[in-house]
Amino acid sequence: MGTVHAKASDISKNAEDSGGLFEFEEPIELDEEPIQKPQFKLDGVRARVDRVHVDGLGRTKDDIIKSTVEDLFQATDFEDVIVRAHKVRRALDSMGCFRDIGVVIDVSTGPGSTPEGLEVTFHVKELSRIVGGVNTTVSENEGNLVLGVKMPNILGRGERVQAEYSLGHRSSSNYSLLASKPFPHKPLAPIVAASVYQQNHEYPWSGYRLLDRGVLLDLAFNTSPATKHNIQWEGLVRDTSVLSKTTSFKVRENSGPQMKSVVRHIVCVDHRDEPIFPTRGTRVRFSSEVAGIGGGVAHLKTELDLQGNLSVTDEVVLQACGAMGVLHDVFGSSLPDQLFLGGPTSVRGFQQRGIGPHCDGNAVGGKAYWAVGAHLWAPLPFANTQSGLSSLFRSHAFVNAGCLADPDESGWRVESLSNVRVSIGAGLALRLGRVARLELNYCVPLKATRDDVKSPGVQFGVGAHFL
Repeated sequence: MGTVHAKASDISKNAEDSGGLFEFEEPIELDEEPIQKPQFKLDGVRARVDRVHVDGLGRTKDDIIKSTVEDLFQATDFEDVIVRAHKVRRALDSMGCFRDIGVVIDVSTGPGSTPEGLEVTFHVKELSRIVGGVNTTVSENEGNLVLGVKMPNILGRGERVQAEYSLGHRSSSNYSLLASKPFPHKPLAPIVAASVYQQNHEYPWSGYRLLDRGVLLDLAFNTSPATKHNIQWEGLVRDTSVLSKTTSFKVRENSGPQMKSVVRHIVCVDHRDEPIFPTRGTRVRFSSEVAGIGGGVAHLKTELDLQGNLSVTDEVVLQACGAMGVLHDVFGSSLPDQLFLGGPTSVRGFQQRGIGPHCDGNAVGGKAYWAVGAHLWAPLPFANTQSGLSSLFRSHAFVNAGCLADPDESGWRVESLSNVRVSIGAGLALRLGRVARLELNYCVPLKATRDDVKSPGVQFGVGAHFL
């Protein structure tokens, strides 16, 4: 990421008389009174951009660069030039072609220059043709080691091909090959992606292993700076197998291969100031999918996640969360399609998938759920939250509640969704970059049913999204 440096001379007589365009400080002796810093409003300095230079281009095509920087030529004053230069730098960065972008603004010289003209120069460093890396991800309270290789900007307009292989600590393994193409200058700035993948996961709480092989087509676009949409089609062949001889017969009934075709829409509106430990703002995520356009599975599934944050003091934050989901089975839906609830990332104080119907100790899920949570976040006692290692930690107290219903057994009776499970607790959270967090909590389940699997005491959780 670059910074904007600006220098100017003889832009206007008033600017010269007042000592320059920017605030300055002079050395101050201890015995002297502080010297007032002169200020100048940049929006009063007329300016225009005569030329734009982009240094460091190699594979990147000229046409996509020209369409990105042309907005600079609409500037009418010096402040507008700086603002537009920042916007262009962000647009260049979003293309995924460069690893470093610097901006220099200077007066225009040479043939064709104007008295109020400026030259803007972008110094860029393109990404290497092949980039490899090792990182970690989280999924359903499981950590994964990811080995990845990507080839950015293959054709010179932001195209990317990426291959990944991941291995989880519960014998899960995935690999994928993804190709994407951005259109940053089209309306809504869409990104088209296609991937081929294989995912192999074990679910010991439900007693089955799941192997998915499929194709995913994704169209991502933004309708506002905070609103992101994803429209997806996914076609896969799913193979479900049992984990052990003690797996229940109800789980065994779902064994075998199955074809599935899904059309999905996901919209996320995020107004939070920070994704992991927000202090203000809201987040709403709504997903809906239709299965049955081909394949042997047909259902409708809808899920909604909500989060709101309010600063009580400068360092104490009150957070409220909610989630709900409904699955309407038309035909062919099996155990992996069911909805599950409970665990260290949802209703704490219960085992992973520990809420709702169980058969011989295996969670078999349901078709409707709701869950709510309230948290009070605070910094560690006697610690500086602004810098250092302690800035990565937060303490919190929470109360969670929720319910999972299975209409096959309850017949959609109202009381099936009113049989509330409740837990309370407190603990510590550690931020893992800007994408996930780790929680260590002491949980006390207050209300549960006979079928639920409680997990009182210390509970460990890691994930990107928590209730």
